[in-house]
Amino acid sequence: MNFEPSRAKALDKLNNFVENNLSEYSKFRNFDFGPENRSNISCLSPYITHGIISEKEVINKSLSKFSFSKNEKFIQEVLWRTYWKGWLELRPNVWTDYLIELNKIREDFKNNQNYNNAIEGKTNIECFNIWVNELKENNYLHNHTRMWFASIWIFTLELPWQLGAEFFMQHLYDGDAASNTLGWRWVAGIQTQGKHYLASEWNIKKFTNNRFNNIKLNENAPPKVSDKTYSIVKQDFSSKNIDDKNLFIFENNLSFETTDFQNEKFEKIYIISNKNENRSIKLSEKVIRFKSLLINDQKQRLENNSIACEIIDISEIKNINEKVIALYPTVGENLDYLNLNNFKLNFLYRKIDQYSWQYCNKGFFNFKNYIPKIITTLN
Repeated sequence: MNFEPSRAKALDKLNNFVENNLSEYSKFRNFDFGPENRSNISCLSPYITHGIISEKEVINKSLSKFSFSKNEKFIQEVLWRTYWKGWLELRPNVWTDYLIELNKIREDFKNNQNYNNAIEGKTNIECFNIWVNELKENNYLHNHTRMWFASIWIFTLELPWQLGAEFFMQHLYDGDAASNTLGWRWVAGIQTQGKHYLASEWNIKKFTNNRFNNIKLNENAPPKVSDKTYSIVKQDFSSKNIDDKNLFIFENNLSFETTDFQNEKFEKIYIISNKNENRSIKLSEKVIRFKSLLINDQKQRLENNSIACEIIDISEIKNINEKVIALYPTVGENLDYLNLNNFKLNFLYRKIDQYSWQYCNKGFFNFKNYIPKIITTLN
């Protein structure tokens, strides 16, 4: 597993996957053959999460190789993150409440031996321990394994899902507030009330090619319950007029030259770095370094195109006196910082988000009916 922090390497990975492995994606995507063999999946999520390459680029590249019908499952998986983001944008209090709950639970469990054994990979479940070490070492887990991991954490180890979601965010290169929080809620059974995901021994053995033995799990646990319901908050995702000559970009949009706004003539672009000092969830040093290297790669590409740019810490935003507009950072730590410090910025929204998020008011099965329309509109 190697995620080299540059757009050039991301494009290499995309091109290699489409040319050599996309044709078999639907057939083999659910198999986790181990970190030494990831050819059955794209491993592009760390780059898509940071905007190094866009969903549109990935989808168009795949459609240049195969028809939509042959690509449909892959395209759906690419747009799951877009869907989760839109779902959370319409219900931002889910994220806010999660952080409040996490803060309390974190204090309650800081000396809990079962919790400490889990995050150190010292449980009595071999596959889980291996995945803990794989997560820390590679900062990535196969999507199917993430589901097994979360299910074991919640229903067999009987630990709060909130702490599991935090553990993933701390170590995943592709961690984002929406996919991570909502994915854990879904496994627990509170995202879709009463419908949880239970890992089973036969399923893990089948889809790992029998790499693990003695997988004793609680396969009959009831779903977790929550008395909280979230109504949709009406939002305006229309971009403001670009009168300002300076631009903020955050860690989710680190390829300005491919955005919908690449032809705008900004006098200066500020790339915002958010280290752990201003995060509710403290990320591992490796994740912070990965983000930093991606930011530096974006700076280098901008300078190669003769665009004035500067990397600043998020705490330095208050020192910028000129008028600024910002690419929207989405619900999460960066937007939290802006709101907490009462920074009133006008935002620019990606077209794919504007088109897609209107269909995120219900479940993904409803959303996927609109995917052909979304793709057509984008192109």
